[in-house]
Amino acid sequence: MNQLLITVCLLTCSNIFMTFAWYGHLRFLHNQVWIVAVFISWGIALFEYLLQVPANRIGFQVASAGQLKIIQEVISLSVFIPFSIYILKEPFKTDYIWAGLCLLGAVFFMFKDKILVL
Repeated sequence: MNQLLITVCLLTCSNIFMTFAWYGHLRFLHNQVWIVAVFISWGIALFEYLLQVPANRIGFQVASAGQLKIIQEVISLSVFIPFSIYILKEPFKTDYIWAGLCLLGAVFFMFKDKILVL
């Protein structure tokens, strides 16, 4: 399997855990004291790191650190938007579209050497 595809898959799974660790407590633990949310979030974040670290190590063999960061940011927004709509019950905002377009620009500039090779 392609190393970049493995990286994207691992980063996507990692990002799902990250999003729940960072924002899930706002929905599911809002009645708990903050320290409970911290420890539960740390527990969830452990699984994020168990996926994220190997993803970046694999990805660094075929992409630069900057490219990996931009891939992660695109995945992060792609995971966060549905999470905020379906889990946090927030309305969809056109700002998500503008942010996504900005990230597409970032992808172009970080990968232009690979994209423009004919």
